[in-house]
Amino acid sequence: MAAAAVLPAPVDPERSWVPIITEPKASSLGSDEFTPSKHLAFKEVPKVYTMSDIGMPEGTGISPVAVSEPFPLFTEEAVMRMRQEVLSPEVLKNCQYSSNLAQCQLRGFANKYAPFVYDVWKSPETLAIISKVAGIDLVTEMDFEIGHINISVKSEKEKEEELRAFTDRAQFEADEGIGGCPWEDDKPIVDWHTDSYPFVCVTMLSDCTTMIGGETALRTGSGEIMKVRGPQMGCAVVLQGRYIEHQALRALGTAERISMVTSFRPRSPRVRDDTVLTTVRAISNLPELYNQFSEYRLEILEERVRQQLKAMREANAAGRRVSTRQLKAFFEEQEKFLAHMNREIVDDEKVVRGNIDDSHLLTNRR
Repeated sequence: MAAAAVLPAPVDPERSWVPIITEPKASSLGSDEFTPSKHLAFKEVPKVYTMSDIGMPEGTGISPVAVSEPFPLFTEEAVMRMRQEVLSPEVLKNCQYSSNLAQCQLRGFANKYAPFVYDVWKSPETLAIISKVAGIDLVTEMDFEIGHINISVKSEKEKEEELRAFTDRAQFEADEGIGGCPWEDDKPIVDWHTDSYPFVCVTMLSDCTTMIGGETALRTGSGEIMKVRGPQMGCAVVLQGRYIEHQALRALGTAERISMVTSFRPRSPRVRDDTVLTTVRAISNLPELYNQFSEYRLEILEERVRQQLKAMREANAAGRRVSTRQLKAFFEEQEKFLAHMNREIVDDEKVVRGNIDDSHLLTNRR
């Protein structure tokens, strides 16, 4: 019988890792609420690569934008405030998950234990920035997915050993005039996957000034690998990850890499919502995830029906005939919408905790 999936994947209660950056005391950071003018560092829209630039078929995704270059998003104070909440004892005790894709993740904590993080991503100013970079008006996917954290931590000894191995390998390849597979591809932090949600914003919460590697690798439409450089602390990358296979590559020269991934969906109920739960079902509190997924999807359906009803009433009042063909097309679209929801709500007993299969990979469907 499959394991129950309503609780976080088991973790060592005596946490085997510790953050490398010493957190400032709460008194030195202050306790004021998120203030856009004080905590946002965004200046201008970064360079972006379109879906066409990376060879994706026309019509793929919900926006022409595929991925952005890293850009400043948060001030150092904002980052430290977020780290303070993310690495709190309550979050580490109650919200740790692990899977075959990533070893240490923190999920579903923002609306319970991290008010600053929650307000950051619910802020109209933050949403406006992410939407501007993404090329489409976006809102946060759902509360459970605000501030998902990926953690990779090494001891100083492990860091030095990796640096020596990298130097030795690079010297050998230079002497022999050969080049093998990139070292960081051997053990990625997060393996090849597509996201469950249309857009994500990946924000770095660690000091990566000495980091070697750590890029995000994308699989282009031709199957080639494109790398986007990793962001520095407080910087972010926006990615239309639902439609592009990608992985987070390992990094050298840094003992800690903590990244925050916040997911987004289109604000308009008329834009298609391709959200799936494939990569998150096995690392979530299922009742909470299913409730939030169902709630926002039903709200979309409610708004679509309201708009359709309004259009029908206006047409009738003006003496215009309602198009049977258009009406049937609307009904068929909503039938597919509901069928999609039903497929994503998998019975609890059929979900194996921590086990994410490869059905999310686009290469498996080509």
